Amino acid sequence: VARAIIEVRNLRKEYPVEDETVVALDRVTLAIPQGQICCIFGESGSGKSTLLNQLAGMEKPTRGGVRIGGVPVSKLNERELAAFRQKHIGFVFQSYNLLPNLTALENVAMPLMFRGVPKERRDRVARSVLKRVGLGHRLGHYPRQMSGGQQQRVGIARAFVTKPEVVFADEPTGNLDSKTKTEVMTMICSFARDFNQTIVLVTHDPQMAAYADRIVTLLDGRIVSDQINQGVTVQSISAQSIQSAQSDQFVQSVQPTAVPSASVPSVQTV
Repeated sequence: VARAIIEVRNLRKEYPVEDETVVALDRVTLAIPQGQICCIFGESGSGKSTLLNQLAGMEKPTRGGVRIGGVPVSKLNERELAAFRQKHIGFVFQSYNLLPNLTALENVAMPLMFRGVPKERRDRVARSVLKRVGLGHRLGHYPRQMSGGQQQRVGIARAFVTKPEVVFADEPTGNLDSKTKTEVMTMICSFARDFNQTIVLVTHDPQMAAYADRIVTLLDGRIVSDQINQGVTVQSISAQSIQSAQSDQFVQSVQPTAVPSASVPSVQTV
């Protein structure tokens, strides 16, 4: 059994709204093994984006904690978090988040630059990854010169160029057409399989959730279903979401795996 690289225990997140307190996450506990593609699935307002922010250390939990490879990311300060993300985490965003004044090659090479990789080497590696996502002919193009699908391919290349242990993908296909969605998810899964990387995919789209090894469904900030994907269909995911919304019964079909108290293994320099 693969060791768990992400561990969440009794996570709760509250937000003050005027004179009230809104509970965005409540009693969330799960463990995600190394190499698993785990989908956090739910409708708008379910708490899935809040959970992603907690996992990535973007926000501090009200209670509970998050560990990645034994490192308590919810307790790190901003400087420590930045260094940790640079070494171990990749991100794929719905809105691409490319730097507009940099070419595709420069955008992808940037994480390598932050790690001190010499320019000639980082350009060579970035070029290779861009070719893998089908953009070998777009190396010198700026984001404004590319379609949405092409920009997201650049975003995928940037996320995976350092071979991070964990990649967080926040609605990565949200702005794309059906054909491009399939291409993007196929690429993400291909990278994950080749390098045994853990992917945390956040989506409200059952078609995208069906690519995952495991589907964790959130409703009103709580886990209502946790299933290993053994031929799960798009229709069953949709039905499960509807059924969860009509019931307060919690289903835990996957037991959390204990995370060893060890630091995240170092990423080999690309």
